[in-house]
Amino acid sequence: MGQPESGVGSMEETEPEAATEITLVMVGDVLLHTRVAESGRKEDGGYDFSAVFAHVKEEIEAADLALVNQEVIIGGEELGVTGYPSFNAPYELGDALADTGFDVVLHATNHALDKGKRGILNCLAFWEENYPEMAVLGIHQSQARQEEIYIYEQEGIKVAVLNYTYGTNGIALPGDMPYAVDLLEKDRMSRDLQKAREEADFVIVCPHWGTEYSLEASKSQKDLAAWFAEKGADLVLGTHPHVIEPIEILDGEEEEGTLVYYSLGNFVNWTSGTGQGVANRMVGGMARITIGLNEAGRAVVKDYGVEPLICHVETGVGGVTVYPLEEYTEELASRNEICLQDGSFSLEYCRNLVEEVFGARVY
Repeated sequence: MGQPESGVGSMEETEPEAATEITLVMVGDVLLHTRVAESGRKEDGGYDFSAVFAHVKEEIEAADLALVNQEVIIGGEELGVTGYPSFNAPYELGDALADTGFDVVLHATNHALDKGKRGILNCLAFWEENYPEMAVLGIHQSQARQEEIYIYEQEGIKVAVLNYTYGTNGIALPGDMPYAVDLLEKDRMSRDLQKAREEADFVIVCPHWGTEYSLEASKSQKDLAAWFAEKGADLVLGTHPHVIEPIEILDGEEEEGTLVYYSLGNFVNWTSGTGQGVANRMVGGMARITIGLNEAGRAVVKDYGVEPLICHVETGVGGVTVYPLEEYTEELASRNEICLQDGSFSLEYCRNLVEEVFGARVY
């Protein structure tokens, strides 16, 4: 191409400065059922779970902020790698989460104390020693750490993230570590939310709540979501039911209200359950949210949606992996061994479930 003639187009045109935006993704429960653990077992006795995340890694890495609900404690092999009902994962699962590109690991779940105090301490030590840049929320080794508010900052926008669970399966908090797990206790959460609002521009709450296997949000979830909205939460990202639940906006339209994902379902699992409804547990969602500034300069949700996911399970090393629904095929669905546990599972079944629960906000 030739150069512009003198005096014609020679002045540089300045591009308008792009508006600051933060892209956020979050996925639901990582459940290390026994057969999921077996899928990562190597011949030398170690573990490699990279296959689990291979088909979603690129998208997770591309997000500015990526969150995952780590349902089971990562206590290492010294505590025994165990599945349901008392879970424990090897450290290699943490390696895979970090390698996949997650920035925030949510550990406040009902299984946080499955291996007691030692499980919590092992897990925290693993993250601190190997991935100190990883934000680990929901479990703590000190009162001072519990009182800290995690804040992610990008180009002047500060985003706070809070994480709580309804309980720990009846296992009491360690007597000398009452701060070990963040619980859905309103006094504590009210203080945290106030502090988060003071320190950040945008507040996210990630509650572990609801009724297992219910495709609808419970009254208690809706009541608590309304309370979060009243206390200043901008976004609520829920987990625990192990199936997907609806998305809605409370107290306003689009940018003005509190956006609530009641449940993102399972991200990774191979339940031993059988019968009707088991197929639902193989469908999850990846929340996709863009945070930006409105005309008044306030940080708000500029765009949002959900990408449906399918957990594919086959016997053998590398046989458990997560696919975006749009990449899942009839041939893959026919090989998914969950069909042996619930014969209703099919690609069409998964598509219909997504349409029923998530509706129009599907990417």
